[in-house]
Amino acid sequence: MLIDFIQQIFNGLVVGSIYTLIALGLTTIFGILGIAHFAHGSVAMFGGYLTYFLISALGIGLLPSFILAMAVGALLGVVLERVAYYPVRNAPPINSFIIALGLTLIIEKLNLLAFGIDQVIIPTPFVNVINIGGVTMPELRIYVLVIAAILVIGMTLLIQRTWIGMAVRAVAQNRLAAVLMGINVNSVSMFVFALSSALGVAAGVLVGALFAVAPGVSSGLVIKGFAVLILGGLGSIPGAIVGGMVLGVSEAFAAAFVSSAYKDVISFLLMILVLLVRPEGLMRRSSR
Repeated sequence: MLIDFIQQIFNGLVVGSIYTLIALGLTTIFGILGIAHFAHGSVAMFGGYLTYFLISALGIGLLPSFILAMAVGALLGVVLERVAYYPVRNAPPINSFIIALGLTLIIEKLNLLAFGIDQVIIPTPFVNVINIGGVTMPELRIYVLVIAAILVIGMTLLIQRTWIGMAVRAVAQNRLAAVLMGINVNSVSMFVFALSSALGVAAGVLVGALFAVAPGVSSGLVIKGFAVLILGGLGSIPGAIVGGMVLGVSEAFAAAFVSSAYKDVISFLLMILVLLVRPEGLMRRSSR
């Protein structure tokens, strides 16, 4: 029983780390710009497809393909911010909401047009399985957990310890005051979209290596991302980290001890329960 318990914690942390990467991108954009960027899941799937294409068609190695896909994802994020969201920055929120939905459909269809409808799995050399005291740890899952942890720590340090991170936090707290202090809000917005999209692409690559990249996966990813966002607290980076892990572990326990068919239901029931007790989310300070 104890081994099963530890096994499901490990499985949940792996999946939760991917949810965290998705949620970090969403919470950064929402916290800074107030935009519910529904196309984030489609961007993630674009990154997964692109990495598979770079490896299988061009013969580029896994790590260079991963880094190149994140760079392309960052550039795509800047283009989306400039072309789609910037023109409606001062318009009512419903405008950016509709644009986000439209972008989801556009990117999803472009993925189909460019990469086809087939489900693909990103090839990796990590096929060994490690067994520690009865707990099975596939090598690939360990790498997924480590890579996600590195990206989360890197983003945290970027936001907390650099000038651009300080500018991002200043805009999030008070946009007008940030402008009066000489911060270029346009640059901050582009940086936020670039960073968020790169993280989304990273999540898409990890999903593609661990499970598969396929049409329709993006909607599930973005739903889980927003669930983590609500669970952890809107606009809270620590909340996205904690929320992603809580959701991932709860899903793993539900799949192992109840039924995989109900794992989504049980995890969302947990989310609802948490919100009933703490409506502002796990890590966001109450405004009351």
